Amino acid sequence: MSTKVVELKTVKVGKYIVLDGEASKVTSLTTSSPGKHGAAKARLEAVGIFDGQKRSLVKPVDTKVEVPILDKRIGQILAVMGDQVQIMDLETFETFELPIPAEFDEEIRGAVGTDLGVEYIIALGNMKIMRTKKV
Repeated sequence: MSTKVVELKTVKVGKYIVLDGEASKVTSLTTSSPGKHGAAKARLEAVGIFDGQKRSLVKPVDTKVEVPILDKRIGQILAVMGDQVQIMDLETFETFELPIPAEFDEEIRGAVGTDLGVEYIIALGNMKIMRTKKV
């Protein structure tokens, strides 16, 4: 679990934070000042990277939040087995299996033996294919 701690006011739309123990991508962020002596509040909406679940957070802007450290890597497609794809990391040469995302199903199934690879991320111990890429 590699994370770093930042203040909520430094988070921007499109960045990632940890909500409910899941890495989530921020989809909207609004701040409001409630009054003369009140602290500014931030309302944040985010979608989980790995589970697709919507999450929200309402806290003062000086609240500390965790930001996951994402490791983006490139892998070569070795084999397709049912709804799983076997990938070899091009830096460490380790092999592992990941589920095939629905949006890349046709592309990945036809990519075995070609120069098409995948870009995947590792965050909080989870891995996910993000896009296909020429290797």
